[in-house]
Amino acid sequence: MIVVVSGNPRPGSRTRHLADAVGAALAERIGPEKPRTVDVAELGVGLLQPGDAAVAEAVAALRGASLLVVATPTYKGSYTGVLKVLIDQLPAEGLRDIPAVTVVTAGVRPQAEAAERHLRELLGELKAALVEPGLAVTEEELADIDATIAGYVRGLALQGRG
Repeated sequence: MIVVVSGNPRPGSRTRHLADAVGAALAERIGPEKPRTVDVAELGVGLLQPGDAAVAEAVAALRGASLLVVATPTYKGSYTGVLKVLIDQLPAEGLRDIPAVTVVTAGVRPQAEAAERHLRELLGELKAALVEPGLAVTEEELADIDATIAGYVRGLALQGRG
């Protein structure tokens, strides 16, 4: 199953839209199953409450994914803190061998590329199999994102797990 993670703390964000679009394009390419989306905005304060059922379910989805799409806007040069809180719920090496696509948005290219690099480092620490390249998108590029996503997904060499 493809699992899409939206790391924007705001509900209905452009990050969520972008993440879902990348997940849908990947699903169209590699399999008929509809992706599942984990949105940190929907998890809310449960992320900070030990034993929260929705968070436990989200973590289980991440660990059971055949392919992850992890998306975040750039906050202070990196991924969002709330995304990190979700990722911190995973055990050491909790994403071992799960292919992971990184998707980052930012105002300008250098910020997007820096944040994408930080996100790759975070997922690499958990032993995810990082898909090359990640997708770094600027605000300007969001206007014609469908063509960008189509070209990006077409160019990926993917090997799903499971």
